[in-house]
Amino acid sequence: QVQLVESGGGLVQAGGSLRLSCAASGRLSSSYAMGWFRQSPGKEREFVAAASWGSDNIYYADSVKGRFTISRDNAKSTVYLQMNSLKPEDTAVYYCAARRGYFARVNAYDYDYWGQGTQVTVSS
Repeated sequence: QVQLVESGGGLVQAGGSLRLSCAASGRLSSSYAMGWFRQSPGKEREFVAAASWGSDNIYYADSVKGRFTISRDNAKSTVYLQMNSLKPEDTAVYYCAARRGYFARVNAYDYDYWGQGTQVTVSS
């Protein structure tokens, strides 16, 4: 079993910052890529950011490029999402995901494990 636990969500004003964390535990493969997705009410889950095992293969959604930064600490089995210049449209439940294999992917169906999600609310 693999468990992913997100933390760091909350309420922030537009223009503010939040840092999400996702700690992985359990029977992970020797190398695994990790990603962040989000879902707001009435919308499908959408890709936010992803990083390969070695962080040499990183992707961002166009909507967050230049504002969000994904990073990971493999020694701690943790991935982070630093979110700056937040906008009301960033309001969503943010999910951490992990996939077996080195390379990152942008599609949710490529991921094997999911966290329970953390709420991010940006007020205007």
